[in-house]
Amino acid sequence: MRSSLRNFATAGAVIAFAISAHAFAAAAPAVPAATLAPLAESVPSDLPRNARPTHYRIEVTPDAQALTFKGNVSIDVTVFSATDALTLHGNGLTVSSASLVPAGGKPVALTVTADEAAQTLHFAAPATIAAGQYRLDIVYTGKIGTQPSGLFALDYPDKRTGKEVRGLFTQFEAPDARRFVPSFDEPSYKATFDLSAIVPADRMALSNMPVKGQEVLPGGLKRVTFGTTPKMSSYLLFFGVGDFERSSQMAADGVDVGIVAPTGSGKQADYAREGLAQILPWYDDYFGVKFPLPKLDNIAAPGTSQFFGAMENWGAIMTFERILLMDPAITSPSGKQSIYSVQAHETAHQWFGDLVTMAWWDDIWLNEGFASWMADKVTDHFHPEWNWKLGGIDGREGAMALDALPTTHPVVQKVRTVSEMEQAFDSITYQKGQAVIAMLEDYVGPDTWRDGMRLYMKRHAYSNTSSRDLWAAMEDAGGKDVDRIAEAFTHTPGVPLLRVNAVSCVGGQTRLDLTQDAFSLDPATRGGEAPLWPMPLLVRVGDAAPVRHLMTGRSESVMLPGCGPVLVNAGQLGYYRTLYSASAIKALKASFGTLAPIDQYGLVRDNLSLSFAGYQDMSVGLDLLSAIPGNADATLAGKAVARWQNVYDLLEKGPAKDRIGGMISAKWSPRLAKLGFDPVADEPLVDTQLRAQLIDALGGVGDPRVVAEARRRLQGLAADPKSLDGPLKGTWLGVAAANANRADWELLRKLATGATGFVERQLYYADLGLVSDETLAKEALALAISGTPDATSASQIITSVARAHPEMAFDFVRANQARVDALIEHSGRARFFARIVASSTNPAMVAKVEAYAATLPADEAKPVVQALTALKERIANRPRQREQVAAWVKTKK
Repeated sequence: MRSSLRNFATAGAVIAFAISAHAFAAAAPAVPAATLAPLAESVPSDLPRNARPTHYRIEVTPDAQALTFKGNVSIDVTVFSATDALTLHGNGLTVSSASLVPAGGKPVALTVTADEAAQTLHFAAPATIAAGQYRLDIVYTGKIGTQPSGLFALDYPDKRTGKEVRGLFTQFEAPDARRFVPSFDEPSYKATFDLSAIVPADRMALSNMPVKGQEVLPGGLKRVTFGTTPKMSSYLLFFGVGDFERSSQMAADGVDVGIVAPTGSGKQADYAREGLAQILPWYDDYFGVKFPLPKLDNIAAPGTSQFFGAMENWGAIMTFERILLMDPAITSPSGKQSIYSVQAHETAHQWFGDLVTMAWWDDIWLNEGFASWMADKVTDHFHPEWNWKLGGIDGREGAMALDALPTTHPVVQKVRTVSEMEQAFDSITYQKGQAVIAMLEDYVGPDTWRDGMRLYMKRHAYSNTSSRDLWAAMEDAGGKDVDRIAEAFTHTPGVPLLRVNAVSCVGGQTRLDLTQDAFSLDPATRGGEAPLWPMPLLVRVGDAAPVRHLMTGRSESVMLPGCGPVLVNAGQLGYYRTLYSASAIKALKASFGTLAPIDQYGLVRDNLSLSFAGYQDMSVGLDLLSAIPGNADATLAGKAVARWQNVYDLLEKGPAKDRIGGMISAKWSPRLAKLGFDPVADEPLVDTQLRAQLIDALGGVGDPRVVAEARRRLQGLAADPKSLDGPLKGTWLGVAAANANRADWELLRKLATGATGFVERQLYYADLGLVSDETLAKEALALAISGTPDATSASQIITSVARAHPEMAFDFVRANQARVDALIEHSGRARFFARIVASSTNPAMVAKVEAYAATLPADEAKPVVQALTALKERIANRPRQREQVAAWVKTKK
């Protein structure tokens, strides 16, 4: 039986709240006091270090309609030295009573004051609190947000009726468990958790552990009690409640794995569930530590965020629905791949992050870089047909684009404030971290690397670490030079530049004259004293086996057996750029067709980036890109055509742009014609994906046949809203939306308001913002703050408009700042602004972005400052890039 949203909210509101004996009945797991110690001074903390928790017993009663909740918590605390008060984290919580209960003693009432700026609660005692064991009891209330932080609500259409319903979820990373419960909300304060919740009887409640018991309560309510968690950090706690269904199976390791989704999702959960059951046992074996919880859920949240896509809560991953459920009516081929790889990333966190956690946010890359690397590893293992390793090159390039700016930072970064925690999750943390790990594994060998990982997990399970703990385990497992290389690449910001100055063949041997420097997107920073990195090189001469060499000097000469074209970064796992001499790059171009797809793509991306940055003429990168044939491997072909579209987008309207567009159509239209406009039954996923990439790119360059077909298919939705259902729906809609007229746009708007699925609805709303027409783009922006779309869809509209109209979107947001801020969680606002200006090349934007950045505290402004720096780089380099591309085009027949 179902009840409406109104019934759900009203039932929660009528509960008379009091501390129940039930809430404090469960005994905390025994933690010997002798094993506890104050938090080390070497670990940053906002708290006084005079106490630490061992166990939490939390009970929460949400009121979904009023967007408030009531809670009580009992925390087992060890006090290390005499004090007059205890300080915990709390943000937006109102404490109505608090008491401290000594072991075997009577409660002592505490006086509570809040420091909103510090996000702390101060519990003062009437007399000195002696060292010892205590229970801290707190009764409090809090707010349920509408953006993904703390305890938050998401509204979405019921998949069966289309009626608007509401679900509740939590997101606590990095500093938001304190919005849910007074707590020691830092990663090194690990403890165990008992959670119970009073919720409507017909709703499903979720947490990290399985349900231990349920109790029927008056008023159509129930109390759900969950099992005790393992020892873990507060940011990994999860709670959710709503009209959900769970699809589950037993994995080979005996763990119950499930996908929890809005009721009516049905078979949409099958693909993710089967993938989860496949991934989990593989990780058990790789890490040498079996997943320690009895169940692992992945919970589909119908929304989106400007900050994150999924969260690795231990035993209760939360993932936004668009990258978890596979809906055959709308999931694209890249979406299907993302479901697998994102889930692999979050599952890897169950070890790297959850079982073993960084001591402080400085080392957040230990979580994210390793999860990204591990996800690619398992995805490639189970889906070699996807040629997934090529995506690692895109990740490397994304990291280098940020790492080559003056605003870069080390992988291991200094984080001290809440805002710095929120801004620490960027492409350097994820993609550079991943690239460095891949380079190190390749250097020491996969078996040694795995042995080091297993040793690290066994040494530090249920505890906290720093990067050096990992390097120590690797060295102990036999990984030579790991600490030396890793320290350089994780503590020294920037991108190494390896210059291949000369290549000569003498007596059947090849001599390389190499120097290392730093690659920079800012010419003003070039020429100074660059850092010196120990660089693991893998060099291939001709078709001989590659040779390893660790370059430790500024300049070196290397002798290699054999003669032939020289590829320095064979396998593309080195985190550095390679600038070849003219003769060396000419030889590589001549032998390009003999290279493996990953080396072809890596060479193209590297040389395009060097050309864009002005280290060489644009013709060098474009010649290599042209060398990728139209009949290339499907994954490589898709990535190549995307690079061509980037070159097209670089140019302003004119003959050169038209000529490039014509060249792209001439080369890649035959491949699309061979594939056809529609998927073929049982075709490889990479072919479906290539078809989508070709349609998108050819539509983007104005190929008349593709644009006309996209409009025809969009117009067909007026008569049959299901006529476009399938893996290419989003692709066709995107092309049609970019070229939409008034009638097309109104049809998209009608389809958005009538969609019965959240992902489909959000797709239509985002497409409304893709229009090239300025009048329609302005109407899309107005719609975003009209209250018609949900908040997360509204923010997507604005970022969609910014792709073609960045200045318009930026001015609109600044003119409506308060209303737009309400659509985006605080942690994502700076990134949101960075995305808005990402495609701008207008010099007038510089002063506007500078003015906005000046309004932000320094610890919040980092993404905006990075975007500003990138904007200045684009403005400085675009004239040269466009001139050289135009000159190159003239040389082509």
